[in-house]
Amino acid sequence: MATLSRSVSAALAGLLLLSSVPAAHAWGNEGHRLINRLAAGALPADTPAFLRSPAAIQQIEYLGPEPDRWRSPSEPELLSAQAPEHFIDLEPADALGTPLPHKRFDFMQKAYAAGQRPDRIGLQPWEATEIWERLKAALREYRQLSAAHQDTHDVEQAAIFYAGWLGHYVGDASQPLHTTDKYNGWVGPNPNNYTTEHKIHWQFEGIFVAANLKALDAQPKMTPVHAMDGDMFDSYMAYLRHTATYVEKVYQLEKVGGFTGAGTPESRDFTSERLAAGASMLRDMIYTAWLDSGKPVPQPSYSN
Repeated sequence: MATLSRSVSAALAGLLLLSSVPAAHAWGNEGHRLINRLAAGALPADTPAFLRSPAAIQQIEYLGPEPDRWRSPSEPELLSAQAPEHFIDLEPADALGTPLPHKRFDFMQKAYAAGQRPDRIGLQPWEATEIWERLKAALREYRQLSAAHQDTHDVEQAAIFYAGWLGHYVGDASQPLHTTDKYNGWVGPNPNNYTTEHKIHWQFEGIFVAANLKALDAQPKMTPVHAMDGDMFDSYMAYLRHTATYVEKVYQLEKVGGFTGAGTPESRDFTSERLAAGASMLRDMIYTAWLDSGKPVPQPSYSN
């Protein structure tokens, strides 16, 4: 996809949608559902039972592609507003200076001050962190209602939705081409003669994944569950930066036909690992939201 075409239909591979911001789908319908299903099915036993129920797992799986369903030209305002939340091009983001601000509007102000449009750089980590905080708030409400022996059905449904919604962006962030300005064809110096055609993005995450999903065995590659320490935005940025270390690997695999047809053992193994990374991160973020929801709420600050 060219700069004008990060809006690719999940239903019709190769259909380009022109929008006011660059956009692209990661993993397509099949990959996103797989990531969410694996994550929800691997939540530890001390997570609330309602999040681990078969019905919740089914709903979280369904919600994996949900934000891509909001990307039709039939809803142009919605498309324009949320398309940048699926990616971040770390090269121009880091050119603004690191570390990046934790709050969305602080980042946007910094980008505008440097003469850059934040929607062209991408808003991925802010969207993911904000949804995670929504999930944590819902789980805190669940704890409070449970302690008061009140009905928790409605807040359970809210938490399931937030978990599924979160999974889409966590999945996006496991796809290396969602972290770079080389998202759909190599740009800049190209001594290794990587493809500059605007098709690698969907060829990898959409066509190849859909055609080989049964051969992509991601579950064994998931990492052991762990609670995440420290600030979630910082942890999420570390996750994104690790994903970005594989950008060139994607181009290397494409160069040898790794995403054509059944690909190669190496390309299938790489893709399985990337899907597993998304599922592992989502599982750990949901689990951490549950644990953190039980911590005391800090006193509000009125200095802002």
